[in-house]
Amino acid sequence: MDAHLDKLRTALTRVDDHAAVVRAWGGKLAGILGSGGRLLACGNGGSAAEAQHLTAELVGRFRDDRRPYAAIALHADTSAMTAICNDYGAEEVYARQVRAHGREGDVLMCLSTSGRSGNVLAAARAARACGLLAWGLTGPAPNPLAGLCDEVVAVPAEECATVQEVHLALVHLLCDAVEEAL
Repeated sequence: MDAHLDKLRTALTRVDDHAAVVRAWGGKLAGILGSGGRLLACGNGGSAAEAQHLTAELVGRFRDDRRPYAAIALHADTSAMTAICNDYGAEEVYARQVRAHGREGDVLMCLSTSGRSGNVLAAARAARACGLLAWGLTGPAPNPLAGLCDEVVAVPAEECATVQEVHLALVHLLCDAVEEAL
């Protein structure tokens, strides 16, 4: 257990400089959500769970009672996901939803510990083609997702669990910054 906590402490220290980026995202996202825009979020496995955690904090609340904001975890609509997978393949499962739900000026948050998930990469490409901002939380860079996103915070940790734990801390930092800006 001590080794796990040491890896987490080290990774958190290494992303300390990126807190300013996440806080800036929070200010920008507050403006977008406050003016009727939305956040779309995607990821696979644990990253999907964190995408859903993020959207739940925005639709519900993080700390303060406030109006709900439009935030959609793209994996949460299982009927759409399975239909898209069946008709278009797994690579299109998020990209097709970005094209359906995203509007110019909205934000897509892409979470991927590897930065190499094909369906998340396709979603980032679709976001850029549709005029959405694409932000990424990834594992170590360089990786393909970091190259596709407008901005990225890459966690320099080798273990997926450590990357995901740091991503969760960054999700909470983002939510705090959104509420602070509102």
